[in-house]
Amino acid sequence: MKQMKVGGLMTDNVLSAVPATSFREVAKMLAEHDISGVPVVDDDDHVVGVVSESDLLARHELTVRDLMTTPAVTVHAEETVADAARLMVRRGVERLPVVDEEERLVGIVTRRDLLCVYLRPDAEIRRRIREDVLSDVMELPADAVDVHVLDGVVTLGGRLRRRSQALMLVGLAERVDGVVAVVDRLSFHEDDTPLTYPTRTPHDISW
Repeated sequence: MKQMKVGGLMTDNVLSAVPATSFREVAKMLAEHDISGVPVVDDDDHVVGVVSESDLLARHELTVRDLMTTPAVTVHAEETVADAARLMVRRGVERLPVVDEEERLVGIVTRRDLLCVYLRPDAEIRRRIREDVLSDVMELPADAVDVHVLDGVVTLGGRLRRRSQALMLVGLAERVDGVVAVVDRLSFHEDDTPLTYPTRTPHDISW
């Protein structure tokens, strides 16, 4: 199942600063290009930090070396957009420098870039679930279950042979680009998932 990768969304013509860049130079860079932050790279283009408007407002040191936030939170170009979005939320950042296998800067992706994924039309989301998930991955007929999509919220209904298939379908649908949430209304003929028992401590055991 194909998922949109960060490399397909990132801006590859990315502005950057070096540790020796002055306060005035980086402030001018942000203002002229109407951006809120830039990655900081060393002589080998390895990302060593990020400097943002908030860094400039909080302190007035002379160079980026003293201003930047480090270590930088970065993402690889081959990672999925969904993973990048989760990383942004978890770390509370507005942008992610994109690096290659050698951790060298190749682009940048912002929250605004990632939001465009969630504007995918409902009909396209439905088609991808039916074709990519049901047919290609699970090898089931595309109409094996009812797939309804409204404003990115997917509702799955119908009856599958096994519970494991229903669980897999929900999990895969959640990973489709543009899906906001999945409502599970699936049923199944056979529960083939392992039974789970509560963990017992020595105090629970009757002697």
